[in-house]
Amino acid sequence: MLRIRLAGEDALLHPSGTLFLSAQRMLLVADAHFGKAVSFRKLGVPVPRGTTTETVAKLDAAIADTQAEHVVFLGDFLHSVRSHASGTLAVLHAWRARHPSLQVTLVRGNHDDRAGDPPASLGFAVVDEPLRAGPFALCHHPRPVRDAYVLAGHWHPCISVTGRAFERLRLPCFWLGDDSGQLPRQAVGILPAFGSFTGMHRIEPRAGDRIFPIAGDVVRALPPLPVP
Repeated sequence: MLRIRLAGEDALLHPSGTLFLSAQRMLLVADAHFGKAVSFRKLGVPVPRGTTTETVAKLDAAIADTQAEHVVFLGDFLHSVRSHASGTLAVLHAWRARHPSLQVTLVRGNHDDRAGDPPASLGFAVVDEPLRAGPFALCHHPRPVRDAYVLAGHWHPCISVTGRAFERLRLPCFWLGDDSGQLPRQAVGILPAFGSFTGMHRIEPRAGDRIFPIAGDVVRALPPLPVP
């Protein structure tokens, strides 16, 4: 994990793509897209199996590493209405049973509007954006909120880097907008997609942005672009 300062507070960037807010004991998870693979299979598209189990295992590891007391899903928890398949929900209910005291909140995203809320039996609080948490506004869509640092998902950000022999790699990344002022106003940070069966969108960083690509189990900091 990589410890940073964000909007004047401590935060941890986890190699799973989650972000932990230390003061709130809160783990942020963007774009889990549970049930995406089964949604595709029901449409006749051959895709891998076991993605829900894989994603849940990654979530368990992030919770254990951070000792989070509250998990907030930043939208797109379920991929579609077809994601309410019995196998997908069985894995999610088993996960919830392992964490009975964990507080869980879903901030609705665009896929949640179509998929519907998670079953009440999962014990989630479900809210519309923004959800305020200290200096942060927790959202799905990465758009400014007055007098807050927005943390959101939706974009599935990645960055291209050059590896050995000039091989270009696409790595998921945290894309954190400039918060260098004493009172960040309308700054936005975007988390990478958490789901194991999701695409990525190449970003174009702006001056002052901080980019943190994930390579395997390591989160690294890239030098920020200079501010004119």
